Amino acid sequence: MSVSDQIAIQLPYLRRYARALTGSQHSGDAYVRATLEAALADRDLRDAIARSRAALYEAFTRIWSTGHVEEPVTDVEGGVREQAAQERLSVVAPTHRQALLLTTVEEFTREETATILGLEVEEVDVLVAQAIAEIEGESATRVLIIEDEPLISMQLEGLVTDLGHTVVGTAATHKQAVEMFEKNPAGLVLADIQLADGSSGIDAVEDLLKFGDVPVIFITAYPERLLTGERPEPTYLVTKPFQETTVRATISQALFFNSTSHD
Repeated sequence: MSVSDQIAIQLPYLRRYARALTGSQHSGDAYVRATLEAALADRDLRDAIARSRAALYEAFTRIWSTGHVEEPVTDVEGGVREQAAQERLSVVAPTHRQALLLTTVEEFTREETATILGLEVEEVDVLVAQAIAEIEGESATRVLIIEDEPLISMQLEGLVTDLGHTVVGTAATHKQAVEMFEKNPAGLVLADIQLADGSSGIDAVEDLLKFGDVPVIFITAYPERLLTGERPEPTYLVTKPFQETTVRATISQALFFNSTSHD
């Protein structure tokens, strides 16, 4: 398989990781773009990427660690969110969050994560433990779950409750989601893409966001359909079937950045 084919397969997932790490599509894509430009200019890097998925993330991490990437101009509201996210990252070192996202959302091994971050395996273990401890200390919020599969809905409800958050409701359709959110506004939304009556979780979320800015995590069996780069995409995306640790890490990251708008 050619290098371009290798990158094409991994690119949607690198973009997902970059957005979760930076808190926005614009910032994440800027760092991914810089990574691809570096690969085009460096034959040895291209060869490494062809041999290993971890090498692509390692190259991204090197560029991310520099913090010097020109980002596209956004709208005023989007620009405010970008600034808030970057201010938060300037205060809290993101390395432990990188370790957690890499081992959970991206499902790298401890050894691969150590290679990506340029650390020893034991250091990765410490960082992940630090990130988990940070999750346990986060402020509680109210969560709306939009999911039409009862077992998954129950699993998410239990997970959210275990984290100390309050579930304001579980909706199986677009209409139910909007009605619940109007009565009980939430500080976080977990949403499936395809709902019981054929309605769209994406459409439901768009209607919810008319009531105010709230972080949303989409949970879907087909993440690549939302990672095309052709339109605004969700910042947080979890693949079904999911591991509970993945959802926990993604919830933490979403609340981490959203708190900047309330500080």
